[in-house]
Amino acid sequence: MVSTYAWLWTLLAFVLTWMVFYLIKRKKVATDEAEGETEERRDGVADVIIVGAGVAGSALAYALAKDGRRVHVIERDLKEPQRFMGELMQAGGRLKLAQLGLEDCLKEIDAQESHSLALYKDGKHGTLYYPKCSKFPYEPNGRFLRNGRLVQRLRQKAASLSNVQLEEGTVKSLVEVKGVVKGVTYKNSAGEEITAFAPLTVVCDGCYSNLRRSAIDNKDEVHSHFVGYVVKNSRLEDPHSMHLIFAKPFPCVIYQITSDEVRVAAELPADSIPSMSNGEMVNFLKKTLAPQIPETGKLRETYLKGIDEGLLEVKIHPTKSMSAKPCDKKGVIVLGDAFNMRHPIIASGMMVALSDVLIIRNLLRSLPNIGNTKKVLDLIKSFYIIRKPMAATANTLANVFSQVLIATTDEAKEGMRQGCFNYLCSGGFRTSGMMAILGGMNPRPLTLVLHLVAITLTSMGCLLSPFPSPRRFWHSLRTFALALQMLGAHLVDEGFKEMLIPTNAAAYRRRFMATASD
Repeated sequence: MVSTYAWLWTLLAFVLTWMVFYLIKRKKVATDEAEGETEERRDGVADVIIVGAGVAGSALAYALAKDGRRVHVIERDLKEPQRFMGELMQAGGRLKLAQLGLEDCLKEIDAQESHSLALYKDGKHGTLYYPKCSKFPYEPNGRFLRNGRLVQRLRQKAASLSNVQLEEGTVKSLVEVKGVVKGVTYKNSAGEEITAFAPLTVVCDGCYSNLRRSAIDNKDEVHSHFVGYVVKNSRLEDPHSMHLIFAKPFPCVIYQITSDEVRVAAELPADSIPSMSNGEMVNFLKKTLAPQIPETGKLRETYLKGIDEGLLEVKIHPTKSMSAKPCDKKGVIVLGDAFNMRHPIIASGMMVALSDVLIIRNLLRSLPNIGNTKKVLDLIKSFYIIRKPMAATANTLANVFSQVLIATTDEAKEGMRQGCFNYLCSGGFRTSGMMAILGGMNPRPLTLVLHLVAITLTSMGCLLSPFPSPRRFWHSLRTFALALQMLGAHLVDEGFKEMLIPTNAAAYRRRFMATASD
């Protein structure tokens, strides 16, 4: 009898427990449905608000509007931007423009073809060409350009669509209701403060974003600065190469941005920027850097001409990096430099941003109405994984390469610097493989990791030659440790699975690099 009662009590406890869990689950489902309740499209209300009309914002506005979305773009200043970052559209970026239907924006801006990367170090020179790749469905070359002209062309293209409202204004804050972003508050060109609503807000207001902290908990890091100036009425003997000089202590780049203008940009340490007002900058450029600029190809002549003309359009810009962190807040997406930055030495920022725009556009196409914030949030979670092949490859290459280029008195670091130069200039699959990665034609993190391992071994070989000794062996081990430290940081930051397992990269290539058309 006692065992019968025990059995009945056990059964009753099981039934009650099951009912409690069932009710809790029903309540959670009901809560999720209530939170994800789709907002009906209302007349005069945009489907998407985009903060910032740079490369990413303008391209996204055009792409979403072509899919029938009503887009409201708010840009702080609609005049042509005057900046010297983002002046090389890599081949991978050109492919993304074509897939978005924006390839004509590179026309009529006097853009110059980019075919190669020319390296200079200690009197030696090597030219690395973008390879012809059967798996890359577009021309294997990039474009040097004036960034402001490209941005204006993209804005004009977006504004030509009737369902795009492009407005000048300064966004003050995001509008949140119960943890869901419902729109923005901004001040228009007339000084009026306005609140605009939309089911989805996209923040892509650049590296100086004032809305980033409202959406994601992320901070940028400043490692150095670039000083850049334009040399007027000049043309290099090789106008189709990015000329990268392994100068000391930081590199210098020279390239043709229009048919008669040359850009010079030199990296400076973050903690000791020469003053422009008292002549320290001119003195540094003439006495410290000029002797390291090669005389071949009119490089030094052009470099000095720009200084003698008074450093026209001179600007100093910080080199920032910031890893990508997911935004868990409903109703908002963060894109472009407001979301993810890397060192500009490999000129991949626009390419990564356009790749992100293409992915977002394709994901949102599956939703007839983007008013369901829960479904949008679920789609955006997949975006952070899908973007990894292109973004992680560019982030890792940019930040590792920028560290290797810094000249020091440390023998291990200098050995890595020399080994990197030797490897890139060695020709064959080593050169073509690295140039395919640099140009965004082969966004495979694992392939990059293998190349970086090979560069490390080459560097160790440089240190051990011509004859191994205990000191050289010690410095070669230190080089190996430094390489592990640099690469390990990015493996942790980007994710071991995303960096080392090739399935994600293969899926990205099938979906986003199989064809040049939409």
